[in-house]
Amino acid sequence: MGSLTYFPEKEIAQTPADFGLRHRDLHFKAEDGERLFGWWVTTEHAPPAGHILLCHGNGGNIGNRLIDADLLSHAGFNLLLFDYRGYGRSSGRPDEEGTYRDALAAKNALLTRPECDPARVIYLGESLGGAIALALALEVPPRGLILQSTFTSLRAVAHHHYPVIPPVVIPDAYPSIRRIAKLKAPLLSLHGDRDEVVPLSEGRALYEAAPEPKRLRVFEGLGHSDLVSAGTEYARVIKEWARDVMANDGDPLPTSGSGEPKFG
Repeated sequence: MGSLTYFPEKEIAQTPADFGLRHRDLHFKAEDGERLFGWWVTTEHAPPAGHILLCHGNGGNIGNRLIDADLLSHAGFNLLLFDYRGYGRSSGRPDEEGTYRDALAAKNALLTRPECDPARVIYLGESLGGAIALALALEVPPRGLILQSTFTSLRAVAHHHYPVIPPVVIPDAYPSIRRIAKLKAPLLSLHGDRDEVVPLSEGRALYEAAPEPKRLRVFEGLGHSDLVSAGTEYARVIKEWARDVMANDGDPLPTSGSGEPKFG
């Protein structure tokens, strides 16, 4: 499954310095000893809008997520970007259980930062990273969880692309649809309506299975990897949701009369 699931790159093409972002290199270990690498990016806003743990998708490495970091840092968030085992400067080879361990280690590294308020931590998972962030959220609930372009399960999205393959022969990995009902944190779900990798129907199904409080924002005309091309609108949606989460302390979030999420 690994060669069809994970597409890591070792070379990091860009760093936060290339975007003028304040940051520190972080080196930490997973519980099984794998050496992990990340960046702690701090906003110039005081106080910060929150502290985001970013779990990226299955391709590239953290050097490919700096547009996200730039937008969210300028919106007022601190961020910890980290690479799973086998990605970037992290040791080892990726596998499902290993990615869960890596996210837990990154969360622990985030909480050691003196600027971090544990009550204001948000997990943001992109695509495969959404499944990883959700699993972490069930183990260690955050103040809020953001699922971006995330699937219900690896089996479901594989069957979408390869319908002639019987689902039973595809490993039931990253089964988010079976987990999300146990979520005990506010949810923000983000998806593009032209997602060619993880169809919007996958994101909607996951959203519908999640408990309240929750919001769904569909970005029109955008695909799987380009939600950040919405620019400040992308950052505004996240910041306004985070503001309401912090203010409501887990109470139901305001929506419009039609039941669709209200983002101002």
